[in-house]
Amino acid sequence: MNFGSDNVYGVHPAIMDAVVAANSGTQASYGSDDFTHRAQDQLSELFECELDAFLVLTGTAANSLCLSTMAPPYGAIVCHGDAHILVDECGAPELFTGGAKLIGVNDPLGKLQPGSIEQVLDGFVRGEHDPKPAAISITQATELGTVYAVDEIAAIGELAHGRGMKLHMDGARFANALVSLGCAPAEMTWKAGVDALSFGCTKNGAMLLEAVVFFDRALAADFSHRRMRAAQLVSKGRFLGAQMNSYLEGGLWLDNARHANDMATYLQGVLEATGKMRMPLPVQANEVFPIMPRALFELLLSKGVVTYQWPGEGPGNDTVAADEVFARFVCSFLTSKADCDAVVSEVEKWNGAV
Repeated sequence: MNFGSDNVYGVHPAIMDAVVAANSGTQASYGSDDFTHRAQDQLSELFECELDAFLVLTGTAANSLCLSTMAPPYGAIVCHGDAHILVDECGAPELFTGGAKLIGVNDPLGKLQPGSIEQVLDGFVRGEHDPKPAAISITQATELGTVYAVDEIAAIGELAHGRGMKLHMDGARFANALVSLGCAPAEMTWKAGVDALSFGCTKNGAMLLEAVVFFDRALAADFSHRRMRAAQLVSKGRFLGAQMNSYLEGGLWLDNARHANDMATYLQGVLEATGKMRMPLPVQANEVFPIMPRALFELLLSKGVVTYQWPGEGPGNDTVAADEVFARFVCSFLTSKADCDAVVSEVEKWNGAV
């Protein structure tokens, strides 16, 4: 009953098989192999455009290196106050940009609003005493499991470009957001004004795999050097390429995300039906955020249910009382209805005391 995150589970068998198959024979090193070339071609086909893509090992590397192409050391990056780049990456974006300032905005539902961004940018009135606005970063799906609609992304993209800024998308759960919207990858990215994407795969069944995808190809001019300097150029790069090929071929990545989303929708429904917790947020991807009595939360932990009390701004208008917990449950490509039902069984047994 592990709902701690979607990265607590292992690798999808098809991807593991692809890694094993790639182990035969010899290939050119440092990303010059056939597998990586095929992966880059697949990404171009997927996004319906010419682009530059670079495979890396972690989401933090993808985000930080991507932002380093968008913001100078004296620049400012506007993001949500709960954004992973701001609260979960130990200053890596600041390190790799050489000191750019991240500015968090606490808009509701984990989603930046154009008006709030404008308010921040309008406050830059001190000339060289302020950092220079350089980039906006949005997370899709967000840290609260919500999803930006295409027109919401486009509005932020228009704002960014109108201000001479770039738009970055942290897509750690890109696939979950995409199947939720039911649109094409191009519609959710470059057609809506996204300049560069951190394309996440690890949370959705890969082993060690993220991609930095540049739709604004000028940003990629020196990225190969940035990746090398950050120790993210893998000598046996074929194993990254093989993962990406398996991930994309046949729509495996979409199938994995669709299952995780379906399990989250199911889990929310059965938990809410118990009448012992409330759901302040819609389920739009693969995360569920109930508010429950602290005593119930502690009981679930004692029964082996892995979940977390979620920090940050919380659910917005639904106040969490002192004796309550705002918790997060994450479903994965391997989560089953039996896993969800096992949690519900423990909830139903609770009689209001531990």
